[in-house]
Amino acid sequence: MGAERNVDGTSPGSGMAEVASDDCISLEAEVPEVLFQGLRTFIEDHPHWDQYSVITSALAGFLFQNGCSHPSVTQHYLDGLFLRP
Repeated sequence: MGAERNVDGTSPGSGMAEVASDDCISLEAEVPEVLFQGLRTFIEDHPHWDQYSVITSALAGFLFQNGCSHPSVTQHYLDGLFLRP
């Protein structure tokens, strides 16, 4: 496995201070390299997205589609469908 890195080339956790708030937590996950490359390509092609927005949208979509009915999950899911990050 290669060195740990964010999509933008920074090391994990280095950018979280900018986005961290009382409403955010930090996650660390291992993903297949092909998904990481897909994420990188998507972000390069869609500069208004960042890795945090993509992961938040994907997680909200997964939870919503699998029966989670918490209002904040629903709101994140709908925001991901209709709003740009």
